[in-house]
Amino acid sequence: MRKKLIAGNWKMNLGPADSAKLAQDILNAASGNDKADIVIAPTYTSLDRVSGIIHGSNVKLSAQDMHWEEQGAFTGKISWDMLKELNVEYAILGHSEQRTFFHETNQTVNMKTKKALEKSLIPIVCVGETLEERESGKTNAVCEDHVRGAFQGISKEDAVKCIIAYEPVWAIGTGKNATPEQAQDVHAFIRNLLKEMYDEGAASTIRILYGGSMKPDNAAGLLSKPDIDGGLIGGASLKADSFLGIINAAP
Repeated sequence: MRKKLIAGNWKMNLGPADSAKLAQDILNAASGNDKADIVIAPTYTSLDRVSGIIHGSNVKLSAQDMHWEEQGAFTGKISWDMLKELNVEYAILGHSEQRTFFHETNQTVNMKTKKALEKSLIPIVCVGETLEERESGKTNAVCEDHVRGAFQGISKEDAVKCIIAYEPVWAIGTGKNATPEQAQDVHAFIRNLLKEMYDEGAASTIRILYGGSMKPDNAAGLLSKPDIDGGLIGGASLKADSFLGIINAAP
């Protein structure tokens, strides 16, 4: 049985003081909660403050991205060792906003994923289609391209350490969301793809999260589906009560 995982991606929101307060509020409410693994991803400038609050608790820390090189002339980027020093355990890689605005490609996602695995960070690898691609019947083809690209050259032993987040781009921050049935169909497709790429054991081990306007009022329906193993939450993770509502919706 795959344990549910609820991850909050705070994106470019909240400075260190507000991030610290939100982290403390989540920690207070989630202390002792074992319904799901809980992960939060503040901005880089808030990682240190948040780390000091949640370190050693059941709330774990993620970065919103990382570079594939360990150091060098990469202005504005952050490396794995900078993150590990702050007790970061996860890294969100290949988010659609990185693809849309910052020239992320399958190749760069693959390099980042390999570096994260090499350095014992847990990659949360994002895949998903745009509205145009969905309406053109390309959802499965796009997801397959993203998954195969991200996992190129990665062994089964490393693949099972990863998490995949299916995020239909058209449902991110729009208030729209895939129905539980639509989301389940894509999650099942991705799981079958993992079986083809690796084997049944790997496919049944890797957790696949749903991201795309998951909220407390629709979380239970989504999380009840057999291949939806949690959520990568955007806007609803910026308030402790709504984030905890999603966590508590986990079956």
